[in-house]
Amino acid sequence: MSASDLVACLMMIACLLSYADGKNETVYWKNKQVNHHIVSRKKASGNTNGELSSDPITFSTNLMGYPDRPGWLRYIQRTPYSDGVLYGSPTAENVGRPTIIEITAYNRRTFETARHNLIINIIPADEFPLPYQVEFFIKNMNVEEMLASEVIGDFLGAVKNIWQPDRLNAINITSALDRGGRVPLPINDLKEGVYVMVGADVAFSSCLREVESPHNQLRCSQEMEPVITCDKKFRAHFHVDWCKLSLMDNTKRIPVHHEVVRGEGILPDVGEYSPPSETLKSRDYYSDFLITLAAPSAVAVVLFFILGYIMCCRREGVEKRNMQTSDIQLVHHSSIQKSTKELREMSKNREIAWPLSTLPVFHPVTGEIVPPLHPDSYDNTSVPLMQTQQNLPHQTRIPQQQSGGKWYP
Repeated sequence: MSASDLVACLMMIACLLSYADGKNETVYWKNKQVNHHIVSRKKASGNTNGELSSDPITFSTNLMGYPDRPGWLRYIQRTPYSDGVLYGSPTAENVGRPTIIEITAYNRRTFETARHNLIINIIPADEFPLPYQVEFFIKNMNVEEMLASEVIGDFLGAVKNIWQPDRLNAINITSALDRGGRVPLPINDLKEGVYVMVGADVAFSSCLREVESPHNQLRCSQEMEPVITCDKKFRAHFHVDWCKLSLMDNTKRIPVHHEVVRGEGILPDVGEYSPPSETLKSRDYYSDFLITLAAPSAVAVVLFFILGYIMCCRREGVEKRNMQTSDIQLVHHSSIQKSTKELREMSKNREIAWPLSTLPVFHPVTGEIVPPLHPDSYDNTSVPLMQTQQNLPHQTRIPQQQSGGKWYP
């Protein structure tokens, strides 16, 4: 990098940092190894007395000027009451270029926000190649637990006991959720699991190669635990899934260089470009309209004539029916019709004298002869089935007893 580029880069950084409303923080990370940074709730709360705020606080992180973080950088925060963790393994392309991460804190109770910038200066790691790499899957750990210095130190110590390398380093740590894993059920303190890639400078030990044996491969295909002699060195603190162990030997890989042929950026000559005409040719849709209507109309007309022929032209008629019917059936049918007509006419004439047996002859109390009621002067439709003393014209009124012991008619 030239001096002018360095000055321009520093000026750009100073300009960008001027937009932060909080204190800026600078960290130094190495490439090709795991790095992490704790996003503290204590700093975000702004308490000068050093006390931790009980308010729920969440953080959002993004690269300065971009909506998300770089591809090699990840962030996790379990709950609003826990600290956040930025972790990742920078690549060689990021060496020498500062990465500015905007960290915005949101107070979920007071709705206050605070922002500060984290400047990650990436420096090159030691120039010692680690061609032999092993990826472990630890089932009883979460990524933030594994990033703790004492935990990762204990794990590397266990790996060093079974591998015996001269140089050993943790290259990358990835959560199982980022590799397509499922969120565990909230029972029995289940963990998500974490992938840890470890690199060394010596070949794989016999214990690590036991996973590749046919017997253990068969047990893994049957979802059974493989038989590993060195598993007891991890079992105390780390539950390693040996079926997901990956061994990568970079010394056997043949580098393939793809030569990029750069052209002049000019399209080949295919002749003069002829744009389409501004005036489009008109199209007559009259014939299409007639064809669209003609076929359904013809079918409708044919169906209309067929239905009319069936309903009108194929009727036998009364005379033809009578000619084909025997005389006995015609007489029987005619007598039934005549009788039905007489009954209907009789039902219409309701003004018939009542039989004498249904009319009262003597008064029930006095015994006097009562003339029969004429049907014209007696409306039988308005007489209820049970008549009271008031609505009977020929009933003698019965005396009733009043209060005081006297009788009144």
